[in-house]
Amino acid sequence: MIPADRLRQITERFEYLEARMSAGLSGDEFVSVSREYAELRPVVDTVRGYQSLIEEIDGAEAMLSDPEMKELAEAELPDLRARLPEAEQAVKLALLPKDSADARPAMIEIRPGTGGEEAALFAGDLLRMYQRYADARGWKFEIIEEAQTELGGIKEVVARVAGDGVFARLKYESGVHRVQRVPETESGGRIHTSAATVAVLPEAEDVDIKIDANDIRIDTMRSSGAGGQHVNTTDSAVRITHLPTGIVVTSSEKSQHRNREIAMQVLKTRLYDMERQRVDSERSANRKSQVGSGDRSERIRTYNFPQGRMTDHRINLTLYKLDQVMQGDLDEVIDALIQDAQATLLAEMDG
Repeated sequence: MIPADRLRQITERFEYLEARMSAGLSGDEFVSVSREYAELRPVVDTVRGYQSLIEEIDGAEAMLSDPEMKELAEAELPDLRARLPEAEQAVKLALLPKDSADARPAMIEIRPGTGGEEAALFAGDLLRMYQRYADARGWKFEIIEEAQTELGGIKEVVARVAGDGVFARLKYESGVHRVQRVPETESGGRIHTSAATVAVLPEAEDVDIKIDANDIRIDTMRSSGAGGQHVNTTDSAVRITHLPTGIVVTSSEKSQHRNREIAMQVLKTRLYDMERQRVDSERSANRKSQVGSGDRSERIRTYNFPQGRMTDHRINLTLYKLDQVMQGDLDEVIDALIQDAQATLLAEMDG
C-alpha cells in the first residue's frame, strides 16, 4: 500500500497552488506557481483516481454485511480488486522523482569518433535520423553550428530541438553510437566499424547559470563570403571562450548580434550540463544505473547494416528494422529505455 499521508501531502499542495493561482499572481511568482501546478496536475489526477477506487472497494466490502446488498457487493468486488494493482502502479510511477530538465528544449552535439571519413558520414546519418524524429513528433529542429567534410560527412554539428518533452525523450541518446557497414568509400566490400559521439544537453535558462563578464573572452572573426568581384566580408563569426573551464563556443550565423546570442546560449547550456553531471555523479556514485545520466564515453548502441539490426546495449534490445530507425522511427527504443529507467527507480523506492 502507498502511504496515505504522502498522498494527502501532494493533494494539499496542489489545492494550495490552485488557490494561489485563482488569487491572481504576476511575474516570476506566476511562472513558478503555474509550472509547479502543471507538473502536479497529472500526479493528483492519478492519485484521486486511486483514492476513489479504494473508497469503492471499502464501500463494497461494507455492503457484504448487509443481506440485501451482499449479492451486489459480491458481484462488484472482484472487478474492483482486479483494478487495484494497476492503479497502485500508476500512482507509484506518478510519484517517481522527476528530472527538472525533462520539459526543456535540448541541444544535440554530434561528433565523429574512430573511423575517419566513414565516422563523419555516419555522424551525418545520425543528424538526419534525429531531424526526422523531431519532424515526426512535431518538434522544431534548428542547426546552430555545422562543419562538414569534403565528402559530405560531419566534423561537428550542434542542433537545438524545441517542443513538448524534448529532453525527457532525447536524453537517452547521449553516448557512443557504433556503426558496422561497408563504407561507400571502400571498394573491397569489407565491413568497417566506426563510431560517433552524441551529447544531449538540456537547454539552460537564465536563472540556472549566471556568467560573469570577466570570465569570458569574445573574439569576432572575419568570415568571407563568395569570391569574385563582390567579395563579401562581414564581421560574422563569434567565438566565446569561458576562461575558468576552457569551454570554447563558436557561432557563424549571418547576423553578428544573433551569433553572440546563440553562442552565449550554447555556453550556458554546457555549463549547466557540467553542473548537472557533477550533481548526478555524486548522487549515482552508489547506484548501478547510469541510463540517461549522459555518460558519453559509454557505447550505448550498435547499428549493423548488413544484418539490418539496431542493438541498444544498455537494455539488451535488438530491433531488426534498421531502415525505419534511420528514418527517425525511434519511439520503440526510447519507450523501452524510459520503462527501464522507471523500473530501476521503482526498485530503489521499494527497496
